[in-house]
Amino acid sequence: MIHASKRIAGGAGLAAVLVKRAATLELDWDTRSKSRFSATDSGGREIGVVLPRGTALRGGDVLVAEDGALVRVIAAAQPVMQVRFCAEHGQPLDLLRAAYHLGNRHVPLELGPELLQFEPDPVLADMLRRQHLIVTEALAAFEPEGGAYGEGAGHGHHHDHDHGHAHGHAAVPARKPLAIPVKAHDAGHVHGPGCNHDH
Repeated sequence: MIHASKRIAGGAGLAAVLVKRAATLELDWDTRSKSRFSATDSGGREIGVVLPRGTALRGGDVLVAEDGALVRVIAAAQPVMQVRFCAEHGQPLDLLRAAYHLGNRHVPLELGPELLQFEPDPVLADMLRRQHLIVTEALAAFEPEGGAYGEGAGHGHHHDHDHGHAHGHAAVPARKPLAIPVKAHDAGHVHGPGCNHDH
């Protein structure tokens, strides 16, 4: 086993050709959220990852092995629940309300401009359906928000400046999670008592 204890966030500063040639580790969020684990890279080598406590790996990060080899991290597609507002019976604000309620439950949550993603939880899915939201199952890379004060908080990237608008820089476009729909639960799209429409 070879060990890797250095992480380069997003491969910053590395030549694109080096990153492209690097072996890869395709990992789900559960593994990437751990600071110590072992996994087999795309070249068949067993890599022992030892990072500072609390470090989470993101898709696109690069690990440096003890022999100097680079290993690119890929966020593996995994089962997730995707939440969208119901255009026919709801409004976009419903999605913001859902993020608030999920955040109150400390659920790891990925925020997109038109959808939320979280790890499968039927109880939460039912709660959201009762709030006029559409919840479906999918296989997708999962990149939940970091803590408000932790590394990678907010958008999964780092800025060394404040966010005042006097700087004249363009806003960073929001990420859109890539997803492969598996099964839609339209039949389970419930709006609660007194709601007599169908989908």
